[in-house]
Amino acid sequence: MALLIDIKYPDWMEDEELLEDLVKIYPQGDIRCSAAPGNLDEIEMLAVSNYEPGEALRYPNLKLIQKTGAGVESILADESLPEVIQVARLVTDTPAHEIAEYCLAAVLLEQRHFRLYSKNQAGWCWQTTAPRRSVETVVAVLGLGVIGTITAQRFINNYFRVIGWSRSEKELSGVECYFGEDQLPAVLKLADYVVAILPSTPKTVHLFNHDKFSLMKPGSVIINCGRGDLIDEADLVQALDDGNLAAAILDVMQTEPLPVNSPLWLHPKVVLTPHVSGWHLGDAVNDIAENLRRLDCGETPLHLVNRQLGY
Repeated sequence: MALLIDIKYPDWMEDEELLEDLVKIYPQGDIRCSAAPGNLDEIEMLAVSNYEPGEALRYPNLKLIQKTGAGVESILADESLPEVIQVARLVTDTPAHEIAEYCLAAVLLEQRHFRLYSKNQAGWCWQTTAPRRSVETVVAVLGLGVIGTITAQRFINNYFRVIGWSRSEKELSGVECYFGEDQLPAVLKLADYVVAILPSTPKTVHLFNHDKFSLMKPGSVIINCGRGDLIDEADLVQALDDGNLAAAILDVMQTEPLPVNSPLWLHPKVVLTPHVSGWHLGDAVNDIAENLRRLDCGETPLHLVNRQLGY
């Protein structure tokens, strides 16, 4: 059996880079790149970042699709994906720490009014504004998995009051935890910053729409490092224009790259980054190699996705 690497994200990583790392860990594995896939009948594991509909059907004996980045929704949305093909998500602390760092940086920039001072600088305006105090600021982290837990801890370490929300009940030290649809409004009403680190599932698509934005604390900020389809972008622009939200800091969008006609590009209350909050694979390379070894040995792969739940 063979593993085929077909990342399709050259701005981030070339297939050959991942191949080099995997060979060091599992040198006996048959690992190939998309430029030279060989006999497609021999491909039983596929490593992808960007997945195309119907892609799995190219490989008659495919058993496992390994995601090399966050989110598996594009794979699970493929109606032609055979039930016998398993999907493995990426679980690693390295990008989790990077995403936590991104979220903290975004909040600190708002706390110290960097957007305002940048605007003032462009207008030769020398005007001071008192920074906000962390101990008086509530940060809500939505999604309390590995990434959300690490992110919440980063804010705790910097003296913010942290509340958290998840689909199911969780307990985290130092975090006021809420769960379920019924408790989400209370979280939104309390939070000065809403940090969204949620997967894409049928229940989270456009979770943030007009109704949810209207519940948010006036002057609050939303930061999205989860999935782009979490936010109804038209409703977000309206909420920003109406003045209910102070700002939106977005690392993920509904369509990427963001279309040139999107109003988000030039909106004065929006900060955009091109899906860069979590960058490095880090120790996740070990899990990819381990899943190849497990397939070779007939063992159950790590971090399999429940296709009904979507994660």
